[in-house]
Amino acid sequence: MKTYLPPKFLVERDKERCIQCQVCVNQCSFDTHYYDAEDDEVRSHEENCVGCHRCVAFCPTRALNIRQNPLDYKDNYNWRPGVIEDIYKQAETGGVLLTGMGNDRDYRIYWDHLVLNASQVTNPSIDPLREPMELTTYLGRKPDRVELDPTSASLKTEITPQVKIEVPVMFGAMSYGALSLNVHRSLARAAKEAGTLWNTGEGGLHRSLYQYGDNTIVQVASGRFGVSPDYLGAARVVEIKIGQGAKPGIGGHLPGEKVSADVSLTRMIPQGTDALSPAPQHDIYSIEDLAQLIYALKEATNYTKPISVKIAAVHNSAAIASG
Repeated sequence: MKTYLPPKFLVERDKERCIQCQVCVNQCSFDTHYYDAEDDEVRSHEENCVGCHRCVAFCPTRALNIRQNPLDYKDNYNWRPGVIEDIYKQAETGGVLLTGMGNDRDYRIYWDHLVLNASQVTNPSIDPLREPMELTTYLGRKPDRVELDPTSASLKTEITPQVKIEVPVMFGAMSYGALSLNVHRSLARAAKEAGTLWNTGEGGLHRSLYQYGDNTIVQVASGRFGVSPDYLGAARVVEIKIGQGAKPGIGGHLPGEKVSADVSLTRMIPQGTDALSPAPQHDIYSIEDLAQLIYALKEATNYTKPISVKIAAVHNSAAIASG
């Protein structure tokens, strides 16, 4: 469809350097570059370019350059360039403008301004730049009091399953299907190397990643995708997902075109069908219902794994936790 918006980026191709190898054509997933066989020349649809610079990185002769289009609009605060272009895009597509991640506006990135207070770290380092700091953390329910057997100096109090992580940072949940297997494998390997935990999300756990089970949190979410005795048994921690900030109130939807054979096998759904996750868990409408699922999962894992509950930040979180 013809667009009346000027391209955001301009593709500059040095014809003296270009050898018509078509690497840029093969690498661009947005069909920005194309080969004209009649003229034996590689050309560009600049309106498709998103400025990822992949073609620039892969060009063997460095014949490409991508730069922002300097074309500007008449100054008018009510009709700024972003507002005008958004209106054009919505009119052309007939849909709401959405973005997967990132932000092109000057909003503060709070993660870059966090200060971690290490005042309560056991045995803090005198010179933390040159000697290690003890950051080991144990996750799991702690008893109100601990009793020791004086004759053998052994622990009399029965401790619930504890999870040891080397750093008090864990990876957030992102499901297989929404992410590729390579990304899941990268998360699992990184968690193992860092001595922490990664989270499968609600899309199940691929069989090839069971070897990373000691560093894996598996989710039991509203869609119940991939939940089986093997899935629960492979994990270090089982997490019940009630809610999350990424999609509050609307649930999840993985389009059928993303449900490949591997995703189908892992999620235990037919290949090519949409994976729908309701916003609520339809078997949990009270604290008692949640407690029943917790004990069911404890029974399924023979009381060997911690069962955690993930909820969104709500006013009654204390009541949920106490229940």
